[in-house]
Amino acid sequence: MASNVTNKTDPRSMNSRVFIGNLNTLVVKKSDVEAIFSKYGKIVGCSVHKGFAFVQYVNERNARAAVAGEDGRMIAGQVLGVKRI
Repeated sequence: MASNVTNKTDPRSMNSRVFIGNLNTLVVKKSDVEAIFSKYGKIVGCSVHKGFAFVQYVNERNARAAVAGEDGRMIAGQVLGVKRI
């Protein structure tokens, strides 16, 4: 399981972070987010909050792939807004 830390201020870390908005956190748990997003690369951090989550990858390439693959996808009845921040 990945760490809960997704707020590192190192510029390389920031480039490899993904924001997942419009997430139905009543249904979708941290383990679900990790399972969905791990296919794009190694996750070093994942934090889930009410209605949104952050995923921290080891590199920017993984984050870009996750955005391309998951933005607009419907999960648990809601369309995700996925972007790098």
